[in-house]
Amino acid sequence: MNGKRTGKTSAKKPAKKLTDWRRLRSVSDREIRSAIAKDPEATPTDARFWKKAKVVLPQPKQPITIRLDANLLLCFRRKKGYQTRINAVLRTYMDAQKS
Repeated sequence: MNGKRTGKTSAKKPAKKLTDWRRLRSVSDREIRSAIAKDPEATPTDARFWKKAKVVLPQPKQPITIRLDANLLLCFRRKKGYQTRINAVLRTYMDAQKS
């Protein structure tokens, strides 16, 4: 290797602040339990559930090379996470073929 850099380097952007940790630390256990109890999507678990629970790791994605129409790729690349969206579209197509 000649030590010469190739390709682009990504600019370091300040991380987006996603969680207000100061506010979160100030919430009491009682407030947390109350919020969980009011959440219709929260389902309680018990010891029996955890005895049967298994860790399921997702299959790793495989890198590939694929040729796509330029305008198709441009459409997907307009938003962040375009590879994930392409994967979701292909998965939906695959699932539709099973039925």
